[in-house]
Amino acid sequence: MKLTETRIKTVEISAVFLTAIGKFVFMDFLDLRLGFILVVISFWLFYTIFRLRFFPMIANHWGFRLDNFNRVLSKVLPFGLVAVALFLLIGWYQNSINLTWHIVPILVLYPIWGTLQQFLLIALTTGNLYDLKGSKWKKEVIVFISAILFSIIHYPYPWLMAGTFVLAIFYGWIYLSDRNIYVLGLFHGWLGGIFYYTVLNRDPFVETFGNLFNLSN
Repeated sequence: MKLTETRIKTVEISAVFLTAIGKFVFMDFLDLRLGFILVVISFWLFYTIFRLRFFPMIANHWGFRLDNFNRVLSKVLPFGLVAVALFLLIGWYQNSINLTWHIVPILVLYPIWGTLQQFLLIALTTGNLYDLKGSKWKKEVIVFISAILFSIIHYPYPWLMAGTFVLAIFYGWIYLSDRNIYVLGLFHGWLGGIFYYTVLNRDPFVETFGNLFNLSN
């Protein structure tokens, strides 16, 4: 049976939800953070390559493009600078700033994970919901639903849930007007990494690679 574009989008949205459920099972409950990340990256990379092979134009629609990079960057950069200043202010106020050399590899590697998250949340969820034929949902509702989903994924950390909700609202509006996953993924990784070391006083490098390199907090 030949899949219609609407059915493909529905399957993609469902697969994103299953990935989100897997996060709770394998990262939060079983503490298999690195393994889960590697499996998810591998699966979605394979799927992306598979889709591009048969429908190469989907890359541009998803937001894997450079022609509007500077335009999207000019919109996201001010938001990013204000966010970093706010992170530092909150961190100073609650004495939670914990900057170590670990932040360097995180700022290099986390944008890769951030790009994947933006691809799943923004392109395959927000974008697909917006593009579904016959959908009567307004843009505001779609962006809000996606933001709620992204926030719930980061349960049970209140600061992280609040931060990702605001980020998803802003990113959703940007994406639906100018589709560019590269800029959103890059800033997702950088802002997320800085957020961990300032507001949350957590070390994602140890949390991810601690068992591999025999590291401890």
